[in-house]
Amino acid sequence: MQYVFNVWNHIYRRLEQSKQRLLLCDYDGTLTPIVDSPEMANLTDETRKLLAGLVHKPGINVAIVSGRALADVKERVGISGVVYAGNHGFEIEGPEIQFIYPLTEEISSIIRLMGTVLKRAMSRVKGVIVEDKGMTLSVHYRLVDADQLPEVNSIFENTVRTARKLGKIKTTSGKKVHEVRPAIPWHKGNAVQLVYDKFAHSHKRGQVLPVYLGDDLTDEDAFKTVNDLDGISILIGEGSQSSAAAYYLNSTSEVNIFLAEFQKIL
Repeated sequence: MQYVFNVWNHIYRRLEQSKQRLLLCDYDGTLTPIVDSPEMANLTDETRKLLAGLVHKPGINVAIVSGRALADVKERVGISGVVYAGNHGFEIEGPEIQFIYPLTEEISSIIRLMGTVLKRAMSRVKGVIVEDKGMTLSVHYRLVDADQLPEVNSIFENTVRTARKLGKIKTTSGKKVHEVRPAIPWHKGNAVQLVYDKFAHSHKRGQVLPVYLGDDLTDEDAFKTVNDLDGISILIGEGSQSSAAAYYLNSTSEVNIFLAEFQKIL
């Protein structure tokens, strides 16, 4: 990966020469720092102002692609004109776009059951937060003492093993979080493709430049999709780590610098 501001002239030219840009950002760890508890991850006034400034400029569309529930991320960002993709893209809403992945009642019931069982099983471990987002689940353990992490992992694995083996769910792990999702071929990469297709239909092929910023394992599918679309994929984190992203920024504060520089191009 290359550091964004080491090759800024190249990125600047690509952004400047594009007819239309599609900026897609993850929320937690990208627009806001990773915090101890999910409800503490609030957008700063500076970041909100930068995003709003981009939304109202010609030649760009803005989307937030988050693992949070759609209603949650919409409320936290609170900018009209933005496309919001929640639950890793299972639900998308924005200007001229409305999408909900059609889960079967069986799958929905399994997700609800997993949520109930995980909350009960994890209740004996101080600091665990089980977040039921309707279509997906997150088990946050950032507040858990280090000596109890093996117990958290064991409880999680024992709870999900059977449903995963039967092909009803799939699980992933990120930054101090375990995720439970329906075992269906849909992820952030598919959501990015759907949003891209929506805004690209009125332009010639290749005229829309997608730019994706994300920080976690769940963003890797989005990076790959953006790379396939000849876009710009940016990891928020250390450039030495393994990722499909082509570029990196060190922190969420550098994301704000990037957004400010992006505005100057438009």
